[in-house]
Amino acid sequence: MGRGRRERIGVGDWAIAVGMAGSLLIAGVSRQHPPSPADPLGYAALVADGLALAARRRAPVLVLAVTAACALGYQAVGFDVPAVAYLFAVYAAMRAGHRVATVACSAIMLAVIPPALVVSPHHWPVADAFKQTRDVLQLAWLIAAGAAGEALRQAERRADEAERTREETARRRADEERLHIARELHDSLTHQISVIKVQAEVAVHLAGKRGEQVPEALLAIRDAGREAARELRATLDVLRDDGKSPPHGLAHVPDLVERTRATGLNAGLTIEGRPLTLPAAVDRTAYRIVQESLTNVARHAAAATASVRITYRPHALVIQVDDDGPATSDTTPVPGVGLLGMRERVTALGGRLRAAPRTEGGFSVHAELPVERTT
Repeated sequence: MGRGRRERIGVGDWAIAVGMAGSLLIAGVSRQHPPSPADPLGYAALVADGLALAARRRAPVLVLAVTAACALGYQAVGFDVPAVAYLFAVYAAMRAGHRVATVACSAIMLAVIPPALVVSPHHWPVADAFKQTRDVLQLAWLIAAGAAGEALRQAERRADEAERTREETARRRADEERLHIARELHDSLTHQISVIKVQAEVAVHLAGKRGEQVPEALLAIRDAGREAARELRATLDVLRDDGKSPPHGLAHVPDLVERTRATGLNAGLTIEGRPLTLPAAVDRTAYRIVQESLTNVARHAAAATASVRITYRPHALVIQVDDDGPATSDTTPVPGVGLLGMRERVTALGGRLRAAPRTEGGFSVHAELPVERTT
């Protein structure tokens, strides 16, 4: 799990590495061997062998090569110390899925250690050098380390597959439930709302044809029917969306502003700063904020103009939508469903939303969405 990204070297990794380096150094000091001018090199190889394990999760193949080279180095200068650090490196490399590199490196070690023992200050006979290789590499433990790493890798892979299966099952059930709800809404509400809307429009038309004054209540019913039909269609579109079509993002805001102008509202768009590559959730939320704000202006603000300003900052995306609707003394407007939805979206992303009347008149929606830079 998490094998696709580079692991950080933590305190625990350094603790294991330092402990291993200390153990190898103590083992090297305690082993009797003929004094040699190369002894400092052997001690350095023992310490480096242990410290290399700190990066075993971050760069397992490199650590495998380094521990193998260090083991060959201190064996060649006469330190008869088992290659324990190499066993840890084998486990880490196998767990990371580098089976070919691990097997190849171990085969090279089996072939190279006997000559290293022959030329060491111990001057092992060739036959004894091959026997000693078994003790240096601890062959039984070498096989066990590789098998343990592979077993854990397979267990993690199966756990990942099981998690993906659960997520896919949950998504499929959610899609089925969404489509079921859409069918129920379509069957139960669409027809009834259409009847109400048509009847109200017919009544308004007949009243106007007869020269009668159309009652305000009838006009309200007609307008409410139209609005309910639009909202229901939008809701059904969302429920039927299977995720295959790309979601709307900031790239679609210019088209949104153009469609708003077509309704008679003088809408303008300003983009400031250097555009960033946004996370999908931030991109969708930003579009929804602009969409809902312009929709509210067109429906409720009695405004002539609206301005949309999108500002890219180093670590944030700022969206502001202002309109020039009539001034109001009400500084605490009752939030509608659209405003609540915007606030929930922004809060879920760790951002801030301010929506309030402007002192000079009109209404202002200001949202700040955090954006983490990706390198």
